[in-house]
Amino acid sequence: MKEIRIALLGSGFVANFYMQGLGNVNGQRVVVNYSRTPRRATAFARRWKISSSTTDLKKLVARDDVDLFVIALPNDAHLEASLLLSRARRNQVCTKPLGRNAREARAMLEAARRSGAIHGYAETEVFAPAVVKAREIIEKGGIGRVLWVRSRESHSGPHSPHFWDIRRTGGGALNDLGCHTIEMARYAFGKEDRIVEVLAWGARLVHHTKTEGEDNALLVLKLASGGVAHCELSWTSKGGLDLRNEIHGDAGSIFTDVTRSTPLTSFTDKPAGYVVEKADLDRGWTRPLPEEAFAYGYQAEMRHFVECVRDGVPPRETYEDGLIVNQILDAGYRSMRASKWVRVKY
Repeated sequence: MKEIRIALLGSGFVANFYMQGLGNVNGQRVVVNYSRTPRRATAFARRWKISSSTTDLKKLVARDDVDLFVIALPNDAHLEASLLLSRARRNQVCTKPLGRNAREARAMLEAARRSGAIHGYAETEVFAPAVVKAREIIEKGGIGRVLWVRSRESHSGPHSPHFWDIRRTGGGALNDLGCHTIEMARYAFGKEDRIVEVLAWGARLVHHTKTEGEDNALLVLKLASGGVAHCELSWTSKGGLDLRNEIHGDAGSIFTDVTRSTPLTSFTDKPAGYVVEKADLDRGWTRPLPEEAFAYGYQAEMRHFVECVRDGVPPRETYEDGLIVNQILDAGYRSMRASKWVRVKY
């Protein structure tokens, strides 16, 4: 088995989740990590026992001992890093959202296509074991024709300061969380069933001093088949990450609940360590989530991308999917401003 050598670009929240996911993937090794500051690069490498770290992205891209570059940088750094990798014809995977808007995402996709290298869109939701199982049930005809999908992703607010800055990220809660629920809808209905129209609402209800963006949003998606999906997105929901889906067909329904129906419940007088992503309390009644990176899909997506590079085959989630998600998000913001249904511009 050929060992796939990985360069991880980033040293923040999602980079740590990627390292957790990679920890259970055979036949790979992270040989270097990149961060824009020496202190963070060194600390990340030390934490994860990575042999090399750097703050020079151009020199890193020029190395000949890296098979796959994983972009785990803030949203405003995706475009520059991706274009640099494409010019060097390097295999790349990028976290969500692909771009801050469809214009950036399209530039990334077109450059990656010209490079002839592999490009993967790291949307965890459609790699989460519960969601993959749900898709298997749909494909076997278990719930008949999919009619309605409801997805909720909420927590009490972003973990890093830059996420509150909509100029750096591209938007508020809709942009941050909606990319997960949009791709969930596409996965449930089938990608051939295009999302054609959207209706969105968003408002800043709580975090008035932290962001200029919306901290709560609703997004309704109308599909070509006549099906409907609706997405509930919040940066003001207490109690840790709330990640739920409902898929309703004409012959049955499927429900997934990764974070609120965990197999472990505890009551502690004293803090007992990490509970779950975005947890607001670490004592009293809590629902710790075992193997969080596995449950969210980080392990499965990293294994998939490593195998694709090893076998030289396209991933099932590519920059084309990332562009489509950005196009739907852009339509959502147009709808939010106009207070009406708008067509998605592909």
